[in-house]
Amino acid sequence: MSIDTETARRVAKLARIEVADGDLPTLADELSRILTFMEQLNEVDIEGIEPMTSVTPMRLKRREDVVTDGGYPERVLSNAPDAREGFFAVPKVVE
Repeated sequence: MSIDTETARRVAKLARIEVADGDLPTLADELSRILTFMEQLNEVDIEGIEPMTSVTPMRLKRREDVVTDGGYPERVLSNAPDAREGFFAVPKVVE
C-alpha cells in the first residue's frame, strides 16, 4: 500500500504534528513502509498460538482480596503534616 503526500498531510493534521511541506514526501514514504511491514506481519500463520504478555512464562503474585479497615489509623496519620479527627487535613482549593 502506498501513501501519497496528501494522505500524509491529513495524518499529520489528525495527529496534530506540524510537518513542513518539504518533509511530507519523506513522511509518506515512512508511513508506506510501516504499512508494508504490517502487511508482512499479517501473512504470518498464528493459528493455535496463545497471546503472550511476556517472553518469560510467569504468573502474577496475587493476594487474597479481603476488605479491611487497615487496623492502624494512628500509624497512617503519623506522617501527615496536618491530621484532624482521624482524617488528613488539606487546604481548601475551591472558593
